[in-house]
Amino acid sequence: MAASRRIFTQLRNSTTLLTKNVPTSGSRRGAAVLYAAGAVGAITGLVYARRRRGEATIQVGLPVVMAKEEEEKRKFWQRAPPQHKMSDRERRFREFSSVEYKGQMYMTPRDFLESVTEERPRPRIGRRPLMDDDVSHMLKKTPSRHKGSTKFFRSMHEEGMISFTEYLFLLCILTKPHAGFNIAFNMFDTDGNQRVDKNEFMVLQEIFRKKNDKRKAKEEAEGVSAVQKYGRQKEAQLLADGNVQDTTLLVHLFGVKGTDDLNFQEFYKFMDNLQTEILELEFLEFARGMPTISEIEFAQILLRYTHLPDAAHDAIIERLKDRIPEEKGITFDQFKPFFQFLNNLDDFAIAMQMYTFANQPVEQAEFQRAVKVSTGIDLAPHVINTVFQIFDEDGDGKLSHKEFISVMKDRIHRGFRKKKAETYHGWEGYKTCLKDVVTA
Repeated sequence: MAASRRIFTQLRNSTTLLTKNVPTSGSRRGAAVLYAAGAVGAITGLVYARRRRGEATIQVGLPVVMAKEEEEKRKFWQRAPPQHKMSDRERRFREFSSVEYKGQMYMTPRDFLESVTEERPRPRIGRRPLMDDDVSHMLKKTPSRHKGSTKFFRSMHEEGMISFTEYLFLLCILTKPHAGFNIAFNMFDTDGNQRVDKNEFMVLQEIFRKKNDKRKAKEEAEGVSAVQKYGRQKEAQLLADGNVQDTTLLVHLFGVKGTDDLNFQEFYKFMDNLQTEILELEFLEFARGMPTISEIEFAQILLRYTHLPDAAHDAIIERLKDRIPEEKGITFDQFKPFFQFLNNLDDFAIAMQMYTFANQPVEQAEFQRAVKVSTGIDLAPHVINTVFQIFDEDGDGKLSHKEFISVMKDRIHRGFRKKKAETYHGWEGYKTCLKDVVTA
């Protein structure tokens, strides 16, 4: 009864609100009462239906209720596509991108660095909208490639913008061995003149656009939202028309006017600087201003982004503490070559297969030789010993290289690797890598 009285009071207030300003003369007053009665009947049905569904009673007047319902509908249609419809990389780009320009999301250089070194984005409320003057200011501050360094992204901080397709390109760079840089360059150099200009570089976006076109039939079947498809179609149209928004990366590589081009050495330097900058960032996070990191910290960095269960991860750390009780430390000059070697895991795996076919155990000397032969990289003996203590479960001095390779593939792909390990070789392999980056 108390609930009914509250409902009746709300309905009476709604009626009063509708009729209090209506003139009291005859027909107008009667019409207003009829309209009010109709409104009362409608909202009574709404309240009754909500009661039947177990929902809370409406606590506001009729006009406010209607406005609230319309607002909820508007928010529903503008809501982001369901996360399970997005790839892992699309979802991560959305999570970390902090700026927006002309309806498109962008990462700042800081966002990009955090996306590849942190598990979650820093706390923020919404995305910062950029005005034309903001973008113009950012692009003017972008240094030319001749001033590129291993601190390029850190120095730009939040004064830059990176598109989604550029984000995918940068992620692909992080997993490429140095030997693959030449393949990447030749892929962009469509006219074979050993130089890449801005239009040739945009072939990358065209590859992604074509991949998106192939998605359309699948999207229709899966019910991907109209909002997401509209965004993709808009981006594809911009690329087709040649009307591509300048970004920090495009201005850095091709100049403010977009008329510069770059040779292989400049392209190589940019890719190597990016890899080094990410490794420096991870090393310095643990070094905290010191010249070395501990073996435990090395293991923590190494096991980042892997799919090991927590119990297995903790067991490795405890085992390492027991086997290397006295810290010797690992310098950045020892740290960097090992993680560059990880980008050559496919070649290293071939060398390891030879030991498997010969039924020979893989000890530290064999491991070091296989790395040198397959990648040309010399690893510090102390680093190799630390790796063996991490992966040698029974302490017999031998490495289970299959498990090592599997876990390390998760590491270099920073948690984005598909369940089935993929192998990429040559030109076609690099294009496959780019396409898989889009869909992973």
